[in-house]
Amino acid sequence: MEIDAMEDVTCLDPELLQLPEVSPFALKTSPQLVEDLFSQWLSLPQTGHLVKSLIDDAKAGTAVNACANFSNANAVGSNSLPSMFSSVSAPPLSPRSSSGSPRSSKQKSSPSALGSPLKLVSEPMQEVIPQFYFQNGRPPTMELKEHHLSKIDHLFDNPLNGLKINEFKTVTKEVCKLPSFLSSALFRKIDVDCVGLVTRDAFIKYWVDGNMLSMDIATQIFEILKRPGCRHLTQVDFKPVVRELLATHPGLKFLRNTPEFQDRYAETVIYRIFYTMNRSGNGRLTLRELKRGELISAMEHADEEEDINKVLRYFSYEHFYVIYCKFWELDTDHDFFIDRESLIRYGNHALTYRIVDRIFSQAPQKFTSEVEGKMGYEDFVYFMLSEEDKSSDPSIEYWFKCIDLDGNGVLTPNEMQFFYEEQLHRMECLALEPVLFEDILCQIIDMIAPEREDCITLRDLKGSKLSGNVFNILFNLHKFMAFETRDPFLIRQEREDPTLTEWDRFAHREYIRLSMEEDVEDTSNGSADVWEESLEAPF
Repeated sequence: MEIDAMEDVTCLDPELLQLPEVSPFALKTSPQLVEDLFSQWLSLPQTGHLVKSLIDDAKAGTAVNACANFSNANAVGSNSLPSMFSSVSAPPLSPRSSSGSPRSSKQKSSPSALGSPLKLVSEPMQEVIPQFYFQNGRPPTMELKEHHLSKIDHLFDNPLNGLKINEFKTVTKEVCKLPSFLSSALFRKIDVDCVGLVTRDAFIKYWVDGNMLSMDIATQIFEILKRPGCRHLTQVDFKPVVRELLATHPGLKFLRNTPEFQDRYAETVIYRIFYTMNRSGNGRLTLRELKRGELISAMEHADEEEDINKVLRYFSYEHFYVIYCKFWELDTDHDFFIDRESLIRYGNHALTYRIVDRIFSQAPQKFTSEVEGKMGYEDFVYFMLSEEDKSSDPSIEYWFKCIDLDGNGVLTPNEMQFFYEEQLHRMECLALEPVLFEDILCQIIDMIAPEREDCITLRDLKGSKLSGNVFNILFNLHKFMAFETRDPFLIRQEREDPTLTEWDRFAHREYIRLSMEEDVEDTSNGSADVWEESLEAPF
């Protein structure tokens, strides 16, 4: 207690006690001096009046107002002695209590607010934090519920008090605000007993009471498509959606009599979706990947646009036509597999043997085909999208894995030289002026500007707009020569519409070329109907 009192007194101004000036150091080193100072304070007349007033109030049972008493006591002798304590604080009730220190008393609440000078502890403010996590999604507001319930009552107002699958599209569009070709998937999600009818109560239970109403559109689609107990989407989950798109979209009407090509179109759309969005490459599309991609906007665009070829993301029929025709040209025996020698012929023998060997070693991606030494249609879609648009992130990752021979995550000059040696040999065979690897390496370093000059990382390539040209230099002679000559027509075409990707431009040019060849064949064959031919001649 002596130490506490001593520490508090060191904060006092000696003039307040009408004593000669005493240094703080003397107070700290002399406990006896502290006792003398406190005795001097008790001997002051104002102190006696204050203590007597507090005792009388306590005996009488009246409310003790220390501040008022203290202020009155100070008012009596204010001309002769300034108060030792702030007017908003209570005096100490114990001679050796640290509560007598002005430093501590100024930090405490007024006793009048607490009802007693013995307790100077302020009650903390309690702030109520609203709930921010909901296990089953945030419940919709009452206004939102009432607004949708009125729409639901209107649409389900029929003798059956429910809707069949062919009548459910209006609910999907007007109430759920989803693309119309999701109506079948949504209907089957609610009609778990497969009775062929969704009642008003069943729809409200799933859409309103299940908090689907307050979810964002990506989460809604994810919940509708995924199977029970799963936390991801697979390729199978998208088949009903693309199948309904084929059945209802006006731009795909001409395919309704050719089921084999409907299946191929659906497969191509799904492969493109997973190639672009499933960055982990495990065939399991997560909600995070779905939200980060462009699939939702592409679905909405396809639902609004009558010309399916204007929906360049995933759904364009022209893009499917180009991919499938390229595959058909290379698959000479039509067993729906492509071997190493067939892939060498791609792009008029544009690729080197070494890069094709790396592809068939399954370095960039494990083949989905179960036939040894052959790639299937899905594998070819991944390859072709990577080859024709080397500026996209999936393509950069695809070719990076091919060049990274030791799999250590960096491309070294030795690895790049290994692939360029065949390019150099091909240039010599074609009587082209060879470019030494030392000069090529300097050019690559200037284009990529890597963090370290002795290697190139995947991050370096993704941060450069010229990364695709690096891959072309290493293993695609045709595109390497085109880059060196800088075709002014292509440069002007890119500047006219910068929103188009390299794949969009390639697919457009190739579709025109293929359609012109088909027109010539049709003319030479008279009035032959291409759609009546067998699968061996698809277009």
